[in-house]
Amino acid sequence: MTMLMRFKRDLTMAEAVRALGGARVDLLAVADMVASGAKVLDVGCGDGELLQLLAETRAVDGRGIELSREGVNECVAKGLAVIQGDADTDLADYPDDAFDYVVLSQTLQATRQPRIVLEHMLRIGRHGIVSFPNFGHWRIRLQILLGGRMPRTDNLPYAWWESPNIHFCSIKDFRELCHVVGATMEKSVALDAWGRALRFNAPWWTWNLLGEQGVFLLSRREATRAPPLRPGR
Repeated sequence: MTMLMRFKRDLTMAEAVRALGGARVDLLAVADMVASGAKVLDVGCGDGELLQLLAETRAVDGRGIELSREGVNECVAKGLAVIQGDADTDLADYPDDAFDYVVLSQTLQATRQPRIVLEHMLRIGRHGIVSFPNFGHWRIRLQILLGGRMPRTDNLPYAWWESPNIHFCSIKDFRELCHVVGATMEKSVALDAWGRALRFNAPWWTWNLLGEQGVFLLSRREATRAPPLRPGR
């Protein structure tokens, strides 16, 4: 990609972000991993912020699945193709290779069966993109060590008794899960508290300690592909 092409792409992204009134930094990282014109399924799409960003900057054929009726209504009001559904149960109904990308943004930790969800993502999409809050970040470690209580941060704002998050993980944990399900990590980035990407050549323990969020572009290893488990098995 030439410098001029990159400048035009970044300008388009910036214009779209301004039009949308700003966007979460992890969504910008996700959008940067999606090819233009791709067919995308956003799982747990919320109010459709990512789908709208991808439509504005990547001209994708976007679809969404969202658990909350309020989120679905917001998406439909924006003209987005979103249906109500549960990532833990409904991904099993999608055929193989139905999408170029399946995205799970800030949703993995709220699923009941993260491994099964990830396996289905890599079955129905040629690529999977996952972003999540890093529970190994130093601020979280410090809150637990000194305060002795479940941490609360900008990315994890809920009190423990009302949080939808039931499977916290660190960047190190997620890398282990990718190995278990046979996923290839094609691209990854760790974002610090200001949304800046940590150095690519930094050791993994640095990412796990200093990264507030992780964003991973995955693909499946065809030789190890197997039908994903069903919930409860």
